[in-house]
Amino acid sequence: MSNKEVRVRFAPSPTGPLHMGGVRTALYNYLFAKKNNGKFLLRIEDTDQTRFVPGAQEYIMDALKWCAIFPDEGPGIGGNHGPYIQSERKSHYAPKAQELVDRGWAYYAFDTAEDLNQMREQAKQMKMPNWQYNSITRGAMKNSLTLPANEVEARIKNGDPFVIRFKMPRNRDIRFEDIIRGWVVVNTNNLDDKVLYKSDGMPTYHLANIVDDHEMEISHVIRGEEWLPSAPLHVLLYEAFGWECPQFAHLPLLLRPDGNGKLSKRDGDRLGFPVFPTNWTTSDGEVYSGYRENGYFSGAFINMLAFLGWNPGTQQEIFSLEELVEAFSLERVSKAGAKFDADKTKWFQQQYLRSTDNTILAKELKAKQRLSEDLDYLEKVCNVMKERATFIKDIHTEGDYFFQAPRDYDETVLKKKWKADTHQIMTNWLDIFKNIEEFNASNVEAAFKNYLIEIDKGIGAVLPAFRLLVTGKAMGPSMFEIVEILGQQESVKRMETGLNNIPA
Repeated sequence: MSNKEVRVRFAPSPTGPLHMGGVRTALYNYLFAKKNNGKFLLRIEDTDQTRFVPGAQEYIMDALKWCAIFPDEGPGIGGNHGPYIQSERKSHYAPKAQELVDRGWAYYAFDTAEDLNQMREQAKQMKMPNWQYNSITRGAMKNSLTLPANEVEARIKNGDPFVIRFKMPRNRDIRFEDIIRGWVVVNTNNLDDKVLYKSDGMPTYHLANIVDDHEMEISHVIRGEEWLPSAPLHVLLYEAFGWECPQFAHLPLLLRPDGNGKLSKRDGDRLGFPVFPTNWTTSDGEVYSGYRENGYFSGAFINMLAFLGWNPGTQQEIFSLEELVEAFSLERVSKAGAKFDADKTKWFQQQYLRSTDNTILAKELKAKQRLSEDLDYLEKVCNVMKERATFIKDIHTEGDYFFQAPRDYDETVLKKKWKADTHQIMTNWLDIFKNIEEFNASNVEAAFKNYLIEIDKGIGAVLPAFRLLVTGKAMGPSMFEIVEILGQQESVKRMETGLNNIPA
């Protein structure tokens, strides 16, 4: 890597919520910047005002904040290369478009929408369905390359609408090295004369993107694979301006779980998992679910995203954000599309939950479930339940017996395990249980095992009935730990109630 400072940017358009593919692009930019002691910029690309969605910019910034992806420069953050919202940079683009015209790299085009549609229809009739405005067809169109100079001047003076198009050179091989894909070669005969500046006085993505990246001193452009077809034009634009071209890295697509096509914004709720970092509510009140509101830790979400297209080259799978920074490299990003795996995502969440301090879990549990129990009690519940939970809410739903006595009893256990002598066995065990003096899990376990020896029964004949009386469930964590948390008095009360409710 050169001595030039690493400066990268994430440049979303505020046209809706930030898809998880966009978050991954932001993440890879962030990791690359931090790994190389560089800067990570956020730039909002809102030049297409027709697709602007109110609230989308705020959503993007809130989602990145939840993911702990904090820009060094950007809207509301500051920096020496602002403004960081393209609509506020409007004055930067017209002079640059004019500069390209003056240099012979671009031209004015006065063709109306009707003119363009007419040419497309003619092309279809001639069995040329994919008509393009390019180095061949531009000669038959109304532009500053075909019209007399005085007419061009008059049209501009009269206020006739026009666009500025890039003058794509004929039959040139454009070569550039992509960090992920290696050398890319595209012949200009396959490229059209893209519009750089629109009749509404706004630049297109292509011009604004290049001007902003240059003025913000971006060293590496790390973006999605869908922009790869635009890269040859961008390379030529850098050449046209006489600017140094940044290094490119085009990330692989995120694919649906079956690998059949790109994971889209509409796939999430349809397939039963979120595709957005946080909830998004449309203008008509439709809600698309997010990972945050579904109970995921942001660290688990980020850990999962990092592995969609990248691997560390080791067996390690659980990484903190700091560890991801240390391990990350673009050279280990795959060219092939990455299949999203909802089950693997839940596995990451489980690992994060299990490694989270019980005090933190207890505070979250208390707040989210609005519980009245004290934190000390909730910490003990979290300690025994988190191995069986995926989300914090599962600790409450799966361990509901920690918060209320059972109202009914598992029918399967009653049918299979509650034998003719079970009622008497449990009555005798209750007599022993209520007289255990130093009441804790180990003493209860020792008394229970002694009782099994005394009555000559296996654990499977007695423990399920014990669990049923106290929790109403067929399964759960250690019964001895459960009763220690509940306490002797509450456990005795539940056993007595159960023996009264379940027929002998």
